[in-house]
Amino acid sequence: MKADIDRLMREADLEALLISGPLAHNPNKAYFTGLVHVSSGYLLKQVGKSPVLFHHSMERDEAARTGLETKSLDDYRPTDLIEQSKGDHIQAAVLLLQKIFRDYEVSGRVALYGKTELGSGFAIFDRLQEILDGIELVGEPENRSVLSRARATKDGQEVERIRQMGRVTTAVVGDVADFLTSHQAKDGVLVNREGEVLTIGEVKRRINLWLAMRGAENPEGTIFSMGRDAGVPHSAGQEEQPVELGKTIIFDLFPSEAGGGYFYDFTRTWCLGWAPEEAEALYQDVLEVYHSVFDRLKADTPCREFQIMTCEQFESKGHPTVCNTPGATDGYVHSLAHGLGLAVHEAPGFSHVESNQDTLDPGTVFTIEPGLYYPERGIGVRLEDTVWANPEGGFEVLADYPMDLVLKIPGA
Repeated sequence: MKADIDRLMREADLEALLISGPLAHNPNKAYFTGLVHVSSGYLLKQVGKSPVLFHHSMERDEAARTGLETKSLDDYRPTDLIEQSKGDHIQAAVLLLQKIFRDYEVSGRVALYGKTELGSGFAIFDRLQEILDGIELVGEPENRSVLSRARATKDGQEVERIRQMGRVTTAVVGDVADFLTSHQAKDGVLVNREGEVLTIGEVKRRINLWLAMRGAENPEGTIFSMGRDAGVPHSAGQEEQPVELGKTIIFDLFPSEAGGGYFYDFTRTWCLGWAPEEAEALYQDVLEVYHSVFDRLKADTPCREFQIMTCEQFESKGHPTVCNTPGATDGYVHSLAHGLGLAVHEAPGFSHVESNQDTLDPGTVFTIEPGLYYPERGIGVRLEDTVWANPEGGFEVLADYPMDLVLKIPGA
């Protein structure tokens, strides 16, 4: 949580954090600022001090809305710095940061965060390091950085924002189910009242509309994959493919608050009209493992133990897994879970590898998403909910939705 940042900085021997780039879809910056429109600049957090947001004067009112201490970059006369650098914008950015560090008496190890174009960002910080005295610019492993560790546990306000995104998400899933079942079956596909074939692309366009109407957005797209595509976990689905009956559809929806805020993550597997026996059998395997693992969740436990547990259960049912078949593309081929918050994938991680030291701490918001995949058999099944490990040691799904496999279609 935010209250842990100074302690985590001291443990990592860091004197400051510098976060570059816009606020939108820049999780580490939005963690301090909230969702406002500041299109560029920096945020400086020194250990034991409040963060400072550096912005351009055109966005001063938006910057003020963050409630942080603010400083206009225009006070550093950027056009003069460009002239001084003879039109070299990289050098001008270097001189700007040098001035900021001097003004705020930054010293010691400074960790770099943020979103910026890689080429110019590398050039700026490479040159900056050469001219700094008493400052070391450092990068941290993404999954073990100060801010990833702080963000891994959520306070009550964060949980409520994620819960609200869960309400939005499940409402849209309900809209999709109603939309699909409002169609008729004809020659094995869905058609509307005019006899026009429904495509996956049309379903996705409706999803984006319904999310926008509820104040959310879909920055990383939607997985609505069918048949063989459902057998490849991150296949998004083919836009022009007709929506067919009797094939497994993996519907994975992971929207965020508009502007790049908190995410929700949710998956259901549907068959329209009817389900083949093989799909039903795989679905029951996944459903049983989901409930079995959920019931055995325990706070302060190494996360890898839950992945190993999931592998063992699927293996007992005759499925290959990533634990016994590294690089598997059939069976259980991914991790059980991941943390969720301002990014759709964040700490903690649930890999089974021995080097994974993450634990399921109270306050964590995470997914649970077992799945089975057999692409050459044209089948994939996944069930996913977002779960909160509450401070009392319990586990709560933040937005309930039925787990029915078959959606009834008129005429099917």
